[in-house]
Amino acid sequence: MSKILIAGESWTSHTIHIKGFDTFTTSVYEEGVRWLKEALEKDSHEVTFIPNHYASEKFPVTMEEISQYDVVILSDIGSNTLLLPVATFARSEKTPNRCELIKEYVQNGGGFCMIGGYMSFTGIDAKTRYGETAVKDILPVNLLKYDDRVEKPEGIVPKISKNHQIFEGIDEEFPFFLGYNKTIEDDTKGEVIASINEDPFIAVGTFGKGRSVAFTSDCAPHWGSKEFVEWKYYNKLWQNIIKWVSSND
Repeated sequence: MSKILIAGESWTSHTIHIKGFDTFTTSVYEEGVRWLKEALEKDSHEVTFIPNHYASEKFPVTMEEISQYDVVILSDIGSNTLLLPVATFARSEKTPNRCELIKEYVQNGGGFCMIGGYMSFTGIDAKTRYGETAVKDILPVNLLKYDDRVEKPEGIVPKISKNHQIFEGIDEEFPFFLGYNKTIEDDTKGEVIASINEDPFIAVGTFGKGRSVAFTSDCAPHWGSKEFVEWKYYNKLWQNIIKWVSSND
């Protein structure tokens, strides 16, 4: 059993309804974590979830705090959320750099996974900015400096390119996805074990004593299709990823 921290995978939508002269607004809070969280809990892992609106204050700030976890997963959460807690943004106080902390955590033996989305890797309008942080040093791929989204409304099917422990027990091709974050293969940092549209889909790497995985599409809708989240190997895939990334043998 591993202790896993998932940060991100939540959003709030605020809608303006215009009806002639009159307008009104509605808002809704949503999470996309349930498929991933359930998959890991079914394998007896202990999962802590910090949604985006809590992460700036509740994500670990010390090595002691983050080392309670065997694996840290960032999914659809921008670097600004980690870099700008209230104390720094509102009160101009010095605070720990949590991107540097994640790098040190991995080098000391922690497991790390970044999952794709509009606020992952470089992200929509290049707002996510992980390529400007220390997190880039423990990703097994290189990042673009501009909007890295590849939208595939027609659907695209990833292909396994190398045998790997992550694919043990999975004996059919992936379902289709509706997009992904484009990254750049770098064999000095890691190994691409599955590709999508000839770009990295799943890449793995070892950094210091720890391991890292880049999964460049979504673990949930919209890029993650209904066919993917209901795929019979969905749970097995994520369980295998945790098994590999949490091992430092």
